[in-house]
Amino acid sequence: MSSLNLNPSVSRRGLIAGAAGLGAAGILAGCSGNGDGAAAGSGSAPAAGTAFMIGGIGPTTGAAAIYGQAVKNGAQIAVDEINAEGGDIQFALNFQDDEGDAEKSVNAYNNLKDWGMQILVGTVTTTPCVAVSAETNADNMFQLTPSGSSTDVIGGFEDADGNISIPRKENVFQMCFTDPNQGAASAQYIAEQGLGTKIAIIYNMSDTYSTGIYDSFLAEAAELGLEIVSETSFTEDNQTDFTVQLNDAKNNGADLVFLPIYYTPISLILTQANQMGYAPKWFGVDGMDGLLTVEGFDTSLAEGCMLLTPFVATATDEATQAFVETYKGADYGDGETPNQFAADAYDCIYAIKQAIETAGLTPDADFSEICDGLVETFTSPDFSFTGLTTAGEAATWSETGEISKQPMGMVIQDGVYMPLDA
Repeated sequence: MSSLNLNPSVSRRGLIAGAAGLGAAGILAGCSGNGDGAAAGSGSAPAAGTAFMIGGIGPTTGAAAIYGQAVKNGAQIAVDEINAEGGDIQFALNFQDDEGDAEKSVNAYNNLKDWGMQILVGTVTTTPCVAVSAETNADNMFQLTPSGSSTDVIGGFEDADGNISIPRKENVFQMCFTDPNQGAASAQYIAEQGLGTKIAIIYNMSDTYSTGIYDSFLAEAAELGLEIVSETSFTEDNQTDFTVQLNDAKNNGADLVFLPIYYTPISLILTQANQMGYAPKWFGVDGMDGLLTVEGFDTSLAEGCMLLTPFVATATDEATQAFVETYKGADYGDGETPNQFAADAYDCIYAIKQAIETAGLTPDADFSEICDGLVETFTSPDFSFTGLTTAGEAATWSETGEISKQPMGMVIQDGVYMPLDA
């Protein structure tokens, strides 16, 4: 059993700069493909040839647009801040929409290569990220994903039979927790906090993200002696009626239901559970983030829902509040509150900047040289990063591409996300 220190503190690094006046990629709006090349900020971009060319890929339209738009905005804020400082390191950001589709994501990657990308921040969702990471690995393009959490993204992990079907992609790193870490950490948190005595699990058996978390949660729950009384599943083609799954949980006396799935089916599950008079505790993972934005959903049903997260927008530290204020500005979220995906993307840009400084890289190098320098730096035992999503502690990366940082508990309270341990 792995041991995670689930630190509930929300202390972060010093106050970040306010909204910057310089856009990072205004001159790049003419990129081919279905891109979003123009900067979210305003003003001028760095002169050609003086900036590191950062590509981003994720769904800014479609069912998962809430995630892609958050990543785009979070990355853009960091780029604008760094460029406004006027230092030696400048960035140009070009963010492409893939609609959450693997084939479109690969097309976006190729468009970004034509544009001159040197580093990729993305992709946002897991299945496209697995596809694109195979391409970046073949090209030796450095890739840091804010939210592609499957171990297949980085490769090198054994499957259930002990075989490594996807070799380690040494150029690919994660800012997010891997799916196994999310599952194991959730089981540990539930056990340590005594949140449930009889636990049900509802997962999406057709989704790599969901099954990966489910498998690791189940294994860790067994180690911890948690009683799992119900295990039911659904598929992408059958996620509208959860009567069978909920009845199984209810009839087996589950007082907590673990939901390693995305927020849209969660909204249906909560609605249908309410209709049948079933009110257990609900515990999710990062896919639950976004639940309060579902159109037509009675958000009062989400009260008390819990999940583990690296970022809580209602935290009172100066860094978080400065980021939230900037994000809500008209140039970025336009009134929206940033989620953890936005914060992870913001941290991606700052971690890359720190690694570039440490490695002494310059923007006139080709992407393969930059990749080699960043890989060496990220895997160095002397390199660490403290950001919005690291709970005030220094995060590090292993040679597997995984990040080591502290998750926090979060609960929906009075219609907002609050630190669970506050």
